[in-house]
Amino acid sequence: MTRQTMLVVMGVCGSGKSEVGRRLATALGARFIEGDDFHPPANVARMEAGIPLTDDDRHQWLQALRSQLLQAAAAGEGVVLSCSALKRRYRDLLREGCPGLAFVYLKGDRALIEARMRARQGHFMPLALIDSQLADLEPPQPQEGAIEADIRLPVAELVAELVAGVVARLTTQTRSSHA
Repeated sequence: MTRQTMLVVMGVCGSGKSEVGRRLATALGARFIEGDDFHPPANVARMEAGIPLTDDDRHQWLQALRSQLLQAAAAGEGVVLSCSALKRRYRDLLREGCPGLAFVYLKGDRALIEARMRARQGHFMPLALIDSQLADLEPPQPQEGAIEADIRLPVAELVAELVAGVVARLTTQTRSSHA
């Protein structure tokens, strides 16, 4: 089943993409890809300086992530990728060539996200960029079929719910393809 698992855990900074993505990948027996590791140094420097990324800044990064997804799909490898994927066009770019790619949208309010960002250490994304991320966010629309996850839940509970949702989705897809 994990060979078919191709997920992007998305949301704004501080929503828990890396932690949830890592745990979800482990639970599903899939490889975890940390999207932040693919930012070019110029993007990291901009963010560290509190400068929001533009669409142009994100393009090379998104292409690198898409390449990772395509390689995994070609190898039949299950992957969980953490990526903000804030805009619909970013998600569409990631979907190109990966028709089974699904998105998990980590949804939460600004106050909780700010509290989480204040508590974390050693990350390049400053608190000052929360508002720009929220302004850029285009939540997935129903036709995108994203799985929404409430970040108020404890991480273990949230991951358990996501695993159940992903397994149900894969089971439905498998039945549909055999019908």
